[in-house]
Amino acid sequence: MDNEQATFWLSQFIGKNLRIHASDGRVFGGQMKCTDKDRNIILALAHEYRAPSAETIRKAVEESGNPSAPVSWNSRYVGLIVVPGEHITKIEFEESTLPGQKSSVTL
Repeated sequence: MDNEQATFWLSQFIGKNLRIHASDGRVFGGQMKCTDKDRNIILALAHEYRAPSAETIRKAVEESGNPSAPVSWNSRYVGLIVVPGEHITKIEFEESTLPGQKSSVTL
């Protein structure tokens, strides 16, 4: 898909809540505001999520004795952000099927 086709395809998600996975492992969640010819995406009301470090996971496993101990991701509010298109590895959007019910769809 060339840049023009990708931009047109992405524009259908304006106003939708997206989760964007970046090449450095971060995930950004927010409302898509716009895109451009380089597939950069602007998100509003965005949060950044980072996977826990290996050390944090190791400590959680040791403390609980459970090899599949749940560990929370680190998050922070970042507001209005631009995610460069060249660093986007996956896009997910939330699709509401019934009032109050959300499902995630990977694009």
